[in-house]
Amino acid sequence: MKIILTFTLLMIPGVVSSMRVTGYSGGGVMITCGYDEAYRGNEKYFCKGQWSTCTDQIKTEEKNKWVQKDRFSLYDDTTSGVFTVTIRDLSERDSGTHYCGTENFGLDPNTKVDLKVITDQQNRSVRGYSGGNIIINFKYEKKHKNHEKYVCKSAADQCFTVINTNRAAEWKHDRRFSVHDDRSAGLLRLFIRELNENDSGEYNITVKVSEEYSFFSEFNLNIRDDDCCVKSISLSAAAGGSVNISCKYPQSHRSDVKFLCWRSGDDLCAEETSVNQSRRWSPEGKIQLYDDREEQLLTGSISHVTEQHSEYWCGVQSDRGHKSFITRVLIRVTEESLPPPPSSSSSSSSSSSAASFSSVQSSPFTGVSRTSTSLPSLNTSSGSSLMVLLVLVLLVLIISGLSLLFLCKKHQSRGGDSPSQTGPGEHEVVSHTGCDYEEIKDTHKQLPTNPSSNCVYATVQKATGDSQCFITPAEDLNYAVVNFHKESDCPDSVSIRNNQDYSEYAAVSHLTA
Repeated sequence: MKIILTFTLLMIPGVVSSMRVTGYSGGGVMITCGYDEAYRGNEKYFCKGQWSTCTDQIKTEEKNKWVQKDRFSLYDDTTSGVFTVTIRDLSERDSGTHYCGTENFGLDPNTKVDLKVITDQQNRSVRGYSGGNIIINFKYEKKHKNHEKYVCKSAADQCFTVINTNRAAEWKHDRRFSVHDDRSAGLLRLFIRELNENDSGEYNITVKVSEEYSFFSEFNLNIRDDDCCVKSISLSAAAGGSVNISCKYPQSHRSDVKFLCWRSGDDLCAEETSVNQSRRWSPEGKIQLYDDREEQLLTGSISHVTEQHSEYWCGVQSDRGHKSFITRVLIRVTEESLPPPPSSSSSSSSSSSAASFSSVQSSPFTGVSRTSTSLPSLNTSSGSSLMVLLVLVLLVLIISGLSLLFLCKKHQSRGGDSPSQTGPGEHEVVSHTGCDYEEIKDTHKQLPTNPSSNCVYATVQKATGDSQCFITPAEDLNYAVVNFHKESDCPDSVSIRNNQDYSEYAAVSHLTA
């Protein structure tokens, strides 16, 4: 029975109390009100408005069971001497003053509740796929970072806790459920593995602010078994090589962001690459993605494959950050094969022709997954050194050949010149077609001198227009014997000419070749 005794009651300690409660639009709150054990059998209610005009939202005489009316639920726990009121699907119109009270003759014991609803966009529906995984993100205000959080699934007017957080900033696991509370970012992540259709239903992520009240976010999890998508694929690649993958996704996710995650232990998405445009490759890196929305096909290229990076997941991400992992990608990493050492006979050819690599070409418009095993690359420093050495040797050979050619040309040009006089002490071998003459040997014997000239002769040349061979004089040289190699077409006489007169010698000694 509500009567206007508010001012008087506020003066009496313990008769009334109040609390401030904050909720978020689309979510809900749970408010717990205590009462004295003398009122265990009395009706409990929850009303909105000032005390004198408070309108009941829900009221019941039922004990120890949930009673529901529209968006309101009430549970009277007579053992603990408390009753809990739950309001779902909050909106700004729920803001204001409320009371939870116990029906009584005279004064009704009550608790004042000031409820404030903050506008927030909550994702009420989350879609997952049978055999896959899902990550659900829940943002909260930093002031709630140290408050306990838990996840429960609604069933038969109750919400059964599936997992709750702990004080440590790490993943907590319970069967197929895992939860991680990132307090610095104000983000709670719920991870459910190996989804099946029985996981479908209503879930609450609840933040327990105090013993008096908690607020929660509701979402509906819908698990489907879509024939479009492969649940798991297996590929192989050489250590350090590259591999291509292709993942189909449902048409309903055409406009969503696509991603590829590398799993490391308990962290399903330790390293992530995403693409949010159609028919555009993601930025270059270890993982590159291409989304063909017309074909509902996500194509990926993974380079530098290692045994530590052997499990990946491809999937879709909603605008609220929820991730649906659709296809599991397992990569079997094989040992890197070393090329055989080059033989000595083929070392030169192997330096110019490196080991061929199998290139991977993936068309973003095909759904075929191919693997590529790249041969190990050659040592570029040793190959460069060998090439430099070969170039140097080649240059030396070219220079040497040019030098020899130059000397030969010079020698031939001297031999083919017109008769010329040499300086004192110089001996030249004259080359003549059909006549080969050797160097004149000096025996330091005095030749018979010409009466008109004191000259001996050093060079032999063929006179023009006849078949005789002549010797050109040179100053101050004395020769005793002139020896020639006999050739069949050489003349049998030699003429000796000086500057004053002409003398002819008939006796010539020939050396038979």
